[in-house]
Amino acid sequence: MAEQRTAKQERRAAAKAAAARAAQVKKRNQALAGAGAGLAVVAVLIAVFFIAGSGGGGESVGAPALTTTASPTAAAEPTAAAPTPPAAADFPPVPAGADPALGTKPEVKAGGGTLDKLTVTPLIKGAGPAATAGQTITVNYVGVSYTSGEEFDASWNRSEPFSFQLGTGGVIPGWDQGLVGATVGSRVQLDIPSDLAYGDNPQGGAPAGPLRFVVDVLALQ
Repeated sequence: MAEQRTAKQERRAAAKAAAARAAQVKKRNQALAGAGAGLAVVAVLIAVFFIAGSGGGGESVGAPALTTTASPTAAAEPTAAAPTPPAAADFPPVPAGADPALGTKPEVKAGGGTLDKLTVTPLIKGAGPAATAGQTITVNYVGVSYTSGEEFDASWNRSEPFSFQLGTGGVIPGWDQGLVGATVGSRVQLDIPSDLAYGDNPQGGAPAGPLRFVVDVLALQ
């Protein structure tokens, strides 16, 4: 009886060992199968990336382009030319029939003695209408210090005449008073004392003391 029980126990032990070995083999096979599937997935992904990279212009799959290129059509279009400034020959706009001397900037020198009143001296007599207060007058001018002859302003330097409404306080009193009656096509010299100019201690960089202007009357409206 003891021998029979021992034989049964040995058979059971052998069966358990065989079952354990079978379970280990099954587990190992499952692990190998899972690894193989994982490798297959990796291989598929690599193939997808390779194909997309070859045919997608070098961009990563799903990644937006970081730079853009202007279209060839836009690049080929010429740039618009900047506006051309008026030719120097168009300045100054000398009135028809006026003395050709109005086409040349005058040379203005210092005055002499003490200037205590507004003095208007015609240099060229124009044949056009006379200016009246309230009209818009267009002029060319050169302004200098009466005592030193140093130029401080001139419309000639900007190649642009100056227009203003006469007699309304838009300019210094010496201009508002001295240009009334000046005819179109004329050139007049205005010697202006400081009290009818900018004063003896002006602000904002304006010239001080008495001034001399030579003014060409070009148009009236």
